[in-house]
Amino acid sequence: MNGTQPIPWQSLEKAAECFRILAHPVRLRIVETVLARRATVGELAEVCELPPAMMSAHLRLMQRCGLLLAEREGRFCHYRAATDCLVDLMTCIRHRFGGEPPHPRKRS
Repeated sequence: MNGTQPIPWQSLEKAAECFRILAHPVRLRIVETVLARRATVGELAEVCELPPAMMSAHLRLMQRCGLLLAEREGRFCHYRAATDCLVDLMTCIRHRFGGEPPHPRKRS
């Protein structure tokens, strides 16, 4: 473990719950979209080809897990990524499953 402390079980349980929530192609597309720009429910519904009500359900789950933040502006609510860690996750997915070559691992 390179001299680092093990991650506490409670933290691993929280991480596993977030991964369960992310384990859906629509939710991964939401992450990809909100990493590029803030988006409303309607914009995300259009990108994912879903009815707005169904999109709202996905967004609620992702907000509850702490993956998304919502910012109200007048009548609209804009969603954005809650953490930059999602950039690394999507980069990994893109390299592993999206046809981009992986970066060489740094050896310590």
